[in-house]
Amino acid sequence: MSPTDKRNLILAFESSCDETSVAVIEDGHKILSNIVATQIKSHQRFGGVVPEVASRHHIEEVTLCIADALSEAQVGYDDLDAVAVTYGPGLVGALLIGVTAAKTVAFAHNLPLIPVNHMAGHIYAARYVEPIEFPAMALLVSGGHTELVYMPAENEFEIIGETRDDAAGEAYDKVGRVMGVNYPAGKTVDEWAHQGHDTFKFPRAMEKDANFDFSFSGLKSAFINTTHHADQIGEELSKQDLSASFQQAVVDVLAEKTQRALADYPVKQLILAGGVAANQGLRERLERDLSSNPTTHLVKAPLKLCGDNAAMIGAFAYVAFKHGVFADATLNADPSLEFDWVADPVK
Repeated sequence: MSPTDKRNLILAFESSCDETSVAVIEDGHKILSNIVATQIKSHQRFGGVVPEVASRHHIEEVTLCIADALSEAQVGYDDLDAVAVTYGPGLVGALLIGVTAAKTVAFAHNLPLIPVNHMAGHIYAARYVEPIEFPAMALLVSGGHTELVYMPAENEFEIIGETRDDAAGEAYDKVGRVMGVNYPAGKTVDEWAHQGHDTFKFPRAMEKDANFDFSFSGLKSAFINTTHHADQIGEELSKQDLSASFQQAVVDVLAEKTQRALADYPVKQLILAGGVAANQGLRERLERDLSSNPTTHLVKAPLKLCGDNAAMIGAFAYVAFKHGVFADATLNADPSLEFDWVADPVK
């Protein structure tokens, strides 16, 4: 079936980190099923994701997720038009499970195989809120990435700013660990931040630099030094105030850089996506900042689709499907994949 026909069904796979997910997506914007098997409890005792443990869980869950996704969507393999899969970036062992499963299904049922960049998937989670209008920009904030991505047209991506060290989500997990919060720490730190005040005035690294890059390692170090010094002198610090101070520093830098990027790259939409896009402090700040912008509309990825899931992979896969971006049996995992692969082969 061609992309111009009425109904196009894509079976999408996501296994880049610690969620095994399979979804059936219709026309890139309707979720017929989105099965997610999370591994959080398995990794909490280690304080973060253990790649080998993640890979083993993916092996155990992927066929079950396929069966559940097809059953919930009430479709069979003969109803599908394509298979899509995240092939990077991510943990190489975890990626390989999804890639192998997707290639097997595509080969067995003579279906086209669509390779999807995980980060493009995060951006296109916003498609479930409303159609993406171009030019657009995405503030992509997750556990492994913090990027400003300019999109002049569909299927075109340009990273104009990125973190030079820790990603924002990674910093949340590290400061959370110092305060005794289990992985993942972002939600708890966000909740505490709303109960405290910015009393510590942590540094805003690179906030005024003449670029759109980010840095959070200095903020993380300042936080750790503050808490360690308090421990040494027997002073008890408020976890709520620590969280509020940390989060305010993160949000200030993200918002300031985004505002300056929007001034240099006028766009119709700003898309907030990635795991940290669920952070209420960041959402509230961008809503305030964009309320006075008459030309740029803020589109926030749905909360339930901010984390890793196959529905977002299926959303972007439909775009790739329309543009004829397909892979063959040689497709392999690319743990360091960047956006430069995404280009319209017709042009």
